[in-house]
Amino acid sequence: MLTDTLIEIKELSFSYGNRAILKGINLTVPRGKVVAIMGGSGCGKTTLLRLIGGSVTPSSGHVMLAGQAVHKLNRNDLFLMRRKISMLFQFGALFTDLSVFENVAFQIREHTNFPESIIRDLVLMKLHAVGLRGAHNLMPAELSGGMARRVALARSIALDPMLVMYDEPFTGLDPISLSVIGNLIRRLTDALGMTSILVTHDVQESLKIADYIYFISEGVIAAHGTPAEVRSSISPFVHQFVHGEENGPVPFHYPSGTYAGDLSLGNNFV
Repeated sequence: MLTDTLIEIKELSFSYGNRAILKGINLTVPRGKVVAIMGGSGCGKTTLLRLIGGSVTPSSGHVMLAGQAVHKLNRNDLFLMRRKISMLFQFGALFTDLSVFENVAFQIREHTNFPESIIRDLVLMKLHAVGLRGAHNLMPAELSGGMARRVALARSIALDPMLVMYDEPFTGLDPISLSVIGNLIRRLTDALGMTSILVTHDVQESLKIADYIYFISEGVIAAHGTPAEVRSSISPFVHQFVHGEENGPVPFHYPSGTYAGDLSLGNNFV
């Protein structure tokens, strides 16, 4: 029986050795929605995606995906689950020696026994959805950054996944391409009835397309809310992040001793 919640994360903690990355995270992702995960570099956003996909296991707590605890799945069940999940990597991660058509066709051939006629129709359908059906014979080296990201998006929806995770999909894009990718994520989420998790630093684009936003800072959920609630938030952390201010709860300098003290150490500093 389907519920309105696709992902439920409870008291999720994760560490690399003695370095704690996530500390008791709690969040939910409804079906059919776009949820943005935001925060400074190194705060654990991408690690959270890896935990959802089962690439790493939590130190404590759990990720429930479609009613199943991801870290408790055996190898076969995890691979079956992953067939319903897709990932759009930073910069697209296209296969450089395959054409646009073959990039999108790759996972269809890998995971189905469809005849080539069906694969052809599916690939052209997905490329048409991102506006690149006419580019099906091009190689990745012939694509602009925005076009490559759109091909990667077509590839990520090739098998109509229930969940697509986007890791910094707007990085390195010009304003027009950025807007195009953002609108495609929103439209495809709605049209295909899938769920999207968006890890990004781009506040303004996220406020346009997301249904809900979580902010992570120092391993915990620092704030969360709808775009309207984020815009009107009086939280110092949210205000600093949304407006890109240098001074605020998130420090510019990495923790250290006094500058004068370090200078006085001279050659003994290192």
